[in-house]
Amino acid sequence: MTHFTRRETLKVLGTLGTMGFLGTTSGGMPTVEVPKIPGASDVRRTIFTKVWETPLIDSHEHLPDEQDVLRGPGGKTQEQWTVILHHYLDSDLRSAGMTRAEYDSFFQQPGAPEEKWRILAPYWPAVRNTGYGLAVRIAMKELYGIEDLSEKTVLQLPEKFETTRRPGFYQHILCDLAKIDSCQVNTGTFHESRQPLLLLQDISIVGMFAGPNLRAFGSPTGIQVRTLSDWYRVIDWWFERYSRYAVAVKSQNAYSRNIDYEKVPQERAEPIFAKRLRGEVLSPEEQKALEDHLFWYAVRKATENHLPVKLHTGYYAGDNYMPLSRLLHNASAACDLCRLSPETTFVFMHICYPYYEELISVAKHYTNAYVDMCWSWIINPVAAKDFLKKFLVTAPANKIFTFGGDYRPVEPVLGHALIARQGIALALCELVEEGWLSLDDALRLVDPIMHENARRVFQIEEKKQNLRSAPWFRQD
Repeated sequence: MTHFTRRETLKVLGTLGTMGFLGTTSGGMPTVEVPKIPGASDVRRTIFTKVWETPLIDSHEHLPDEQDVLRGPGGKTQEQWTVILHHYLDSDLRSAGMTRAEYDSFFQQPGAPEEKWRILAPYWPAVRNTGYGLAVRIAMKELYGIEDLSEKTVLQLPEKFETTRRPGFYQHILCDLAKIDSCQVNTGTFHESRQPLLLLQDISIVGMFAGPNLRAFGSPTGIQVRTLSDWYRVIDWWFERYSRYAVAVKSQNAYSRNIDYEKVPQERAEPIFAKRLRGEVLSPEEQKALEDHLFWYAVRKATENHLPVKLHTGYYAGDNYMPLSRLLHNASAACDLCRLSPETTFVFMHICYPYYEELISVAKHYTNAYVDMCWSWIINPVAAKDFLKKFLVTAPANKIFTFGGDYRPVEPVLGHALIARQGIALALCELVEEGWLSLDDALRLVDPIMHENARRVFQIEEKKQNLRSAPWFRQD
C-alpha cells in the first residue's frame, strides 16, 4: 500500500487545485484530459485515469431544450454571455456585496464587456475560488481557452460565447467533453423534450400538493376540478400520460417547509380543499394538512408506477433567506418518510448540506433511502469529497448517485462535472492511501457510483426504449 508524505501530498494537491487538473486545447478543439500529477503515486494515477475515463449519469439538471436557447437558422443565442455567471454564481456575488442595482446592470441590462467588468471586478476575487466560481472558470477554460476573467479577457467572452452556442453544442459539452451519458431534467410539470434520449425528464409533483397549483397541473388535463376527487383525477392523468417515460418524480417543497409529511386522511383534507377552491385563506395548520395529504397521494402514484421520489434537502439556492434551523430537521423527517412508506424509493438530494453526516445515517439504516450528490460539488467541493469518503465506508455503495449539475445554462455543467470527477477520484485515493480500501476495492466502486447505480434505480435503458415510441419522439 502506497502512502504519501506530507510534502508529497501538498505537491499533488497543489497540482490538482485551481484549474491545474484541466486539459488543454488541441487544434482549436477543447479536450478534457486526465490530470497530470507530477510525482503522484501509481495509486493516484490509476484511480484518476479510471475516474476520468468512466461515463457519468447526470441525475439532476434544469436544462431547457437546446432549441429553446437558440434562435434562427444560424443558431444565434437568445441570451447574453453573462448567463454563464448567472445561475448560482450570482448568489455568491450578492453574498460578497454586489448591490441589487449592480446585479441588475450586470445581468439584466445591455452593456459593453468593459462596462460589465467594472461592475464585476470588485467582487470577482472574492468568488473566483468558490465552487460556483470554479465551475464557471473551468467551463471558460475548456470551452473558450480563457484562463481567468480580467479586464482584457472579458473582451473575448461575447464572441467566444456566441461561437460556441451553435446547434449541437449540448451534445458537444455534455457528451463529448463532460462524458455524460444522459441528464435527468426537472421542469415545471413534465417536459416533452425534443432531445428525449439526452434530456430525460422527471415529473414534478410539487405543484400537485403545494398550493396546489390548480392552473399549471389542472388546465392541461381538461378536467373541471370541483372536489378533491377531481384533483385526484388530475394527478392520475399526469401519471397515466407520463409515468412510462419519466425517470422519477421530484419535489423542491423543502424550500418552503420541512419534509415532515403526515398521512392525513381524506375526510380531513376534503373540506380544506373545498375552502381552497373557494379562494379562502387557509390557516398554516390547514395548509400543511392539505399538502401532507396530497403529497402522499402523489407519492403513492409514483410508487405504483415504480418511480423514485426525489426530494430536495439541505442548502437553499439564492441569498439572504435560508432558515438553517429548518434544514437541521430534514434528515430526521427523511427517516419518518422511509418508515411510513417502505415500498417507496426515496432519493434525498444535495446531501442535506451542511447536515450530511445525518443523511449518511439515514441511507445506512433505511432500505429505501438513497442519496444524490447533485449540486453538492459546487456548494462545497471539500465537504462533498469528505461526504463521499464517509458514505463509502458507512452505507451500502449501491445507494449513492455522485453527480448532477443542477444548472439552467449548460456551459457550467462541464465545470461542475470536472469538479465532481476530481472529488470522486480524491475520495477514492484517500481511502486507499489511508488503508480503508485496497486499490482493487476502489476501482470496483467507480462504475457503480458514477453511472451503474443511477442506470438501475432510474431504469434508464427501459425509459429510453419507452421514449422511442413516445408520440413526441424525435432524435435531432
